[in-house]
Amino acid sequence: MNFILDTIKGAVIGIANVIPGVSGGTMAVSMGIYNRLIYSISHLFREFKKCAATLVPILLGCALGIVGFSYAIEYLLANQPFPTCLAFLGLILGGVPVLVKDMKKGVEKSRSGRLTSVNILAFVVLFAFAILLPLLQGNDDTLSVLNATPGTMILLFFMGIIAAATMVVPGVSGSMILMILGYYYGVINSITTFIDGLKAGEISVILTQCKILVPFGIGAVFGIFLISKIIEYLFEKHTVSTYAAILGLILSSPFGIFYNTNALAHITLPGFFVGILLFLVGAFVTWYMGRKQA
Repeated sequence: MNFILDTIKGAVIGIANVIPGVSGGTMAVSMGIYNRLIYSISHLFREFKKCAATLVPILLGCALGIVGFSYAIEYLLANQPFPTCLAFLGLILGGVPVLVKDMKKGVEKSRSGRLTSVNILAFVVLFAFAILLPLLQGNDDTLSVLNATPGTMILLFFMGIIAAATMVVPGVSGSMILMILGYYYGVINSITTFIDGLKAGEISVILTQCKILVPFGIGAVFGIFLISKIIEYLFEKHTVSTYAAILGLILSSPFGIFYNTNALAHITLPGFFVGILLFLVGAFVTWYMGRKQA
């Protein structure tokens, strides 16, 4: 049962990572698996069997979510942006009560026994950062098709590091970072083209897309291991400030979601009520799954 539940959670994280403005790290926090995920990544080689048992269902679900939703994201955001955004907003904000509860435990264990000015500053700075980040996105067209040249492959390795590192940080959208850097649509196109090539059995298409996706994937793995070590240190040495910073990122996420999708410009009356329903369902699901954390 835990395997299935973690696979579902992983799929939600994968889907979140595909949507610009939505943070996969935030979803992991909201669903109560973030600490387990970071610990398992950073201790994989020291406690391989235990950590692999945690990572396999999450990463399997994540891969399924990314591949499956790469096809759906364009349709949903083009035709039903407002309900789609509210659904993910519910999934994100539904985990806030669990996060606040964990932060209170950290405050109680701290030397001062209360929130400090440093904790508040961490919240404010990261809240402002997540608000400003979407504003950095320009209006220039991004690359929709990537060519597998040596230079592009090297660049994609570093894009993978940046994207994966930001995907792990709660409140920061890796896909939004890719969009800002101009590689979001190219990577999504390569994923769907690769899957289409597999279905059709077109070896040349598969090999061409592998030249794009493999260096990106290697960079992503490297980025995840790198950032997980940093985050583990922060949780251990600066627990309350880390929780405060993450809370700031999460509470500012609605701005990034609506700004990047322009969903507020496409509100209809039926879409509004459907969106509210999906928001409530998403919030309940995340809250419930967060409470079930082992």
